[in-house]
Amino acid sequence: MKKDFFNPTKGFLSFKEVAKEILDYMEEPGEYSIIVGSDSPSSGTPHFPVAVVVLRIGRGGRFFLRKTSYSRKRFHNTRERVMEEVFLSCKMALELKDALNFSDVFYIHADIGENGRTKSMIKEVTNFIRGNGFEPKIKPEGFVASNLADRYT
Repeated sequence: MKKDFFNPTKGFLSFKEVAKEILDYMEEPGEYSIIVGSDSPSSGTPHFPVAVVVLRIGRGGRFFLRKTSYSRKRFHNTRERVMEEVFLSCKMALELKDALNFSDVFYIHADIGENGRTKSMIKEVTNFIRGNGFEPKIKPEGFVASNLADRYT
């Protein structure tokens, strides 16, 4: 069983173990949000930490992180890199949605915003996320991508 997810409390976990941890956590009464976001360094070997966050609204949360690396693939510009981040986030969210049978809204946090070189991508990225059935959030609301995943790039 491949243990490619990391949680600071539980250590390395498999996808099945992450799904079980999420379901166990969500047994407590409360309102929950599941958020997926990714980031990547702008230079060097491309690697993409994909963060999965389960928030119990007003009561904290849990996160799990999986890094995806490409040894031969190169990203020639910001657009390619950002679209790969969003693709990996959507892919992870689709897998989790199936495994968890969670019918509430999943959020995808994208590391783009109104300021900087990614502002021209907002419509493209948010439409891609919506087209996959998720609710997009961008900076400053996209904190899972721009803060949490960013720490692990």
